[in-house]
Amino acid sequence: MPLYKRGNTWWITFTTPAGERIRCSAGTTDKTQAQEYHDKLKAESWRIQQLGEKPGHKWDEAACKFLLDSQHKATHKEDKEKLRWLQQFLRSKLLIEIDRKLIDQIAHIKAKEASPSTTNRYLSLIRTILRKACHDWELIDKVPKFRLFPEPKRRIRWLTPEQVKRLLIELPVHQREMVIFALSTGLRQSNILNLEWSQVDLDRKAAWIHPDQAKARKAIHVPLNSVAMSVLSRQIGKHTSRVFTYQGNPIAGANTRSWKKALKRAEIENFRWHDLRHTWASWLAQQGTPMNVLQELGGWESETMVRDTHTYQSRNLCSTPSWFQIFLMTQFCHTRKNKG
Repeated sequence: MPLYKRGNTWWITFTTPAGERIRCSAGTTDKTQAQEYHDKLKAESWRIQQLGEKPGHKWDEAACKFLLDSQHKATHKEDKEKLRWLQQFLRSKLLIEIDRKLIDQIAHIKAKEASPSTTNRYLSLIRTILRKACHDWELIDKVPKFRLFPEPKRRIRWLTPEQVKRLLIELPVHQREMVIFALSTGLRQSNILNLEWSQVDLDRKAAWIHPDQAKARKAIHVPLNSVAMSVLSRQIGKHTSRVFTYQGNPIAGANTRSWKKALKRAEIENFRWHDLRHTWASWLAQQGTPMNVLQELGGWESETMVRDTHTYQSRNLCSTPSWFQIFLMTQFCHTRKNKG
């Protein structure tokens, strides 16, 4: 009997051309639908055996395998969020059914609620999973071709010493200290916010970022100049584990209302916290720091990621600040009235 019931649900049973016994639920109480599912599975098994076709693997299987294989990635959490959104379109879809038409439909829906750059991140994730399914896992024979949306050129934004001076004057003390430290080390916002005293060696004037804290998943050695050392010395005793705090508690984020208001009062537009890292890299490039050294100091994965900033600076020269100038700048700020 190819069909039989368990309770109210129909089940399927048949033998493949290879002699394998298949027994599974049809997932329906309708006998006609169960028969159609039976015929489909049997036909697929014949094509796999006789024509050499690959078995019908679903998107869910490939997405799950991708997440398991990419747990080490710094973007693992973001990938999971993207896949949750994509599930409404791709759930239970066979990989061979995911064609250019379907992907274009998903792209246009996402483009209505997000920028071209964000939409491309979702499309790139689909492409990555399908390529792995084809080339690494051999679940499908080919990957559909589709285009990403055009994106604006990469945004490069940095500050002059005079702009930094104005910004530091306007910032509350706890944010001012983090900004000075960022400009002295080039560390990302998350690395500064989560920096612990166990990652700092004041005697050797060095700090380090663990691999699981770095975007490139490689440890970063951070040399501490006199400015950075001065900042750290002012944080001693404020917290048992965290370096940067506010009113005795670890700081959750830096992109706050006080940060935005300080930028406005300093008359600085179109500037993000991450641009402090660009500023640090720009200043070092202006001082003639070789690209490979800048890559190592900043913890970038490749020279390509550094090249845009390095090339940009060759066309945008400004007065080069020395660390002594920055130190004087910070001392000037500390003599001003606390505005936070």
